[in-house]
Amino acid sequence: MLYDLTLHMGYTYDTPASGARHIIRLMPLSLPDRQRLVAGSITISPSPDEQSHFTDFFLHPATSILLRSPHETLDIRMQARVQVESRSIAADFSPDLDRLPKEVAGVWSLEPDSPHHFLASSPRLTETRAISDYARDCALPGLTVLQIANALCTRINKDFTYDTEATTVDSTALDAFTLKRGVCQDFVHVMILALRSLGIPAGYVSGFLRTIPPLGKERLEGADAMHAWVRVWCGETLGWIELDPTNDMPAGTDHIVVAYGRDYSDVAPVIGVLKSYGGHRAVQAVDVIPIK
Repeated sequence: MLYDLTLHMGYTYDTPASGARHIIRLMPLSLPDRQRLVAGSITISPSPDEQSHFTDFFLHPATSILLRSPHETLDIRMQARVQVESRSIAADFSPDLDRLPKEVAGVWSLEPDSPHHFLASSPRLTETRAISDYARDCALPGLTVLQIANALCTRINKDFTYDTEATTVDSTALDAFTLKRGVCQDFVHVMILALRSLGIPAGYVSGFLRTIPPLGKERLEGADAMHAWVRVWCGETLGWIELDPTNDMPAGTDHIVVAYGRDYSDVAPVIGVLKSYGGHRAVQAVDVIPIK
């Protein structure tokens, strides 16, 4: 599938910010045999006083900006064309849970996609007894790692209610687990913690999801969304697979990858600091338009 993407993120401050520094991660990745960034650009208003580009540890292209002058708004727009290839798993070659530690130990690499980076606690995710107990219910004897991951994906989708009012971007995985409500970030954090508690390497995927309007309804401009799903290491042969617990499905051609990380802190689309006080209002609109 070939897509044209547009994204608008806007912030309006109650009190003008007298200075700000932000890091922006919004541009889709190019991934071998999965996804190709044909072209893309990011525009920022007001124009930054300083702007630089770098690649972080997980090989994401990022933009660092500095705004010195007072500003009441910050407007970020991204445009890109992306080719996404179909992916499918022909057979389950993942080991059972007892054999997985040996396969992890056999990986000597510490490259960004090494499973060793995705086993332990990370900035937003620490071991939680309640979620560990929840995970063990899905780790039945004789199941492969992929079967366990699929079972957790389905169970979270069934047990949790999608609710944009239940949590915030700063809510913990335990907050969402206790409520059994939240958004894609919450579903993903709970699933990652559950998998790691079983010794299965798991990470966070940030990206875009094309939404399809109900039959007979027109597609609404800006109605698509930034999204999140889970990356699971299923052994040396199968490697990394991606599952979407919010929709109980494997990531497919409607899922467009922006960034990989251990949790949301590694992939936040916009993060930074500013000099101001009072509140702010934020808007976000995304369009994912299939070309062919």
